[in-house]
Parts: sequence; structure tokens; C-alpha cells
Amino acid sequence: MSDGVPVELVGVRIELPSNQPIVLLKEVSGTRYLPIWIGAGEATAIAFALEGVRPQRPLTHDLLKVAVEALDATVHRVVVTEMRDGIYYADLVLGRDGKEITVSSRPSDAIALAARTGSPIFVAPKVLEDSGVEIRDEEEEDEVARFRNFLDSVRPEDFEPG
Repeated sequence: MSDGVPVELVGVRIELPSNQPIVLLKEVSGTRYLPIWIGAGEATAIAFALEGVRPQRPLTHDLLKVAVEALDATVHRVVVTEMRDGIYYADLVLGRDGKEITVSSRPSDAIALAARTGSPIFVAPKVLEDSGVEIRDEEEEDEVARFRNFLDSVRPEDFEPG
């Protein structure tokens, strides 16, 4: 059985106007995105991992990574398995001694751990079909082009009061 559709971790965003953090996953070989609403703590943990920030003391997900390694296990993959009643579910698949161990997890925690270990992330096809948002590359490129044009035309004095 396939693990699902491979996705890449795009990052953490804040959804407006609610100011609710979301983690954004993008289909590797496609144009669909999967936004998953998460808590502020998990958003911070994922953002820190993506930016290479090392806090003075380990965060919970750093501790979990060290614990997995201390048990001579590895994180094989994360799979967002389903969405039920507006809640996403995931499996954290660990490997040890040639065996795989599947642990049920919140997607945000599993993704935070995957961000620290470089482990692949998958989404069940049905979840992506039901909850994925399609964004065509042309729209994204147009947005980037508009922003670059703005940066090319803006001057420091445009930001002076008065």
C-alpha cells in the first residue's frame, strides 16, 4: 500500500483575519496545497526548525527527536491519514531494527518532528482530494512578479512620514 501523495513543507503562515496559524503543505508533483490549522506553539516549533533556530533549551519536538535517536530509531515518514469532523489525523512512522512502528499523532506534532529530521511527509489521496486547495503556478508567478515590480519601484522616501 502506498503512503499517499508526497508533499513538501512550504512553511507556517498566519491566516487573516483570524490570526490563526496554519502549516502549508504542497503536493510535490502537482499544484494542490493542504492548509492545516495548528496551535501557536506548534507553529513556532515548525518555524524554528525551518529557519534553523536553536533555542537555549530544547522544545518538546527537539526532545522527541533526541528520544527517538536515543532509542536507536529513526523517523521514516509522516502521513496525514484523514480528516474527520474538521480534524486532521496523522501517523508518525518510526523505524527500528528493520521494523516499522506507527504512532498516531497530531499532524502538527508529526510535521514539527519531520522538519527536524528531514523525514518525508505524505498525505492520503482522499484528504488531498477533499481538502486540498489548487493554486496554479501562473497565479503564484504573477504574485511574485508584482511584488518584484513593487520592490524595483519603491524608494526609501516613500516610507517617510508626511
